[in-house]
Amino acid sequence: MKTDEIKGHGAMLGAETMWGLSAPVGKAVLASGIAPLLLTEFRMLGAAVLFWTVSLFTKKEEVSSRDLLSIAFASLLGIIFNQGMFIFGLSLTSPVNASVITTSSPIITMIIAALFLGEPVTKLKAGGVFVGAIGAFILIAGGSGAASAGQPSSVWGDLLCLGAQVSFACYLVFYKRLTAKYSPVTLMKWMFTYASICVIPFSYNEMAAADWGAISWETIAGIAMVVVGATFVSYILLPVGQRYLRPTITSMYNYVQPVIASVVAVCWGLDSFNLMKGLAVVLVFAGVFMVTKSKSRAQLEAERGERGERDSREG
Repeated sequence: MKTDEIKGHGAMLGAETMWGLSAPVGKAVLASGIAPLLLTEFRMLGAAVLFWTVSLFTKKEEVSSRDLLSIAFASLLGIIFNQGMFIFGLSLTSPVNASVITTSSPIITMIIAALFLGEPVTKLKAGGVFVGAIGAFILIAGGSGAASAGQPSSVWGDLLCLGAQVSFACYLVFYKRLTAKYSPVTLMKWMFTYASICVIPFSYNEMAAADWGAISWETIAGIAMVVVGATFVSYILLPVGQRYLRPTITSMYNYVQPVIASVVAVCWGLDSFNLMKGLAVVLVFAGVFMVTKSKSRAQLEAERGERGERDSREG
């Protein structure tokens, strides 16, 4: 495996670890009385401030007007619709339902990449997505009893979570070029700036009406984790994964989220490790490995070209 690919896999593993931790933490923050729109604004504005601060200490990059427009649309798909719909969906459904729906992302990404980028849906790739999905479902089903206790769910919440996955899949497929052109800090400081500007008009009333003095330190710590870990750190790592990995491989790391949730549950004494969980973890990472080993369109075209040259010489 090339060094760049190792960087990409490490970045996606780190990003998905943060997102895996954010679902239970985010649900706890929402349960404490923080409105979904307010938590969304915390994420957007907090990340924008952090990225602009970091950019002061990194090499300055000029972004063309055309790319600024592309980044604005990228922020709609990769941040506003994705994070906004997921948080609103999470407030209406259970963490288990939300986790199950996130497993649809690799399938959606694979279909969109095939339709718009011409990426081949090989047997190995489709098999890897399927194997990973089985592992994720085993993990989610194994913890669904305790995790869903007292947690209502609704069709609207599930649909919003599904919409978030479709939006994110479109972002992974359509905006890979930007991640290759600009550094993660430059790209994300503009994306989160646009996202904040779009959300502030809708969240202003919630922010003005919030009883800031009544917010507990536990809730503040949860918000900080969502903003710093699940937003700032994750979105620094995401463009690195996009730059070095194909969209379907990048999205396959969504299957890591239930693995992280299960590990946390075991460490906190909320669940126990057993053979089925071990098998599920193996299936998840086996699925990622299979998709990684599947051939891209460029590789298949190169092979066809080599065969054509070989045939012409033999003829």
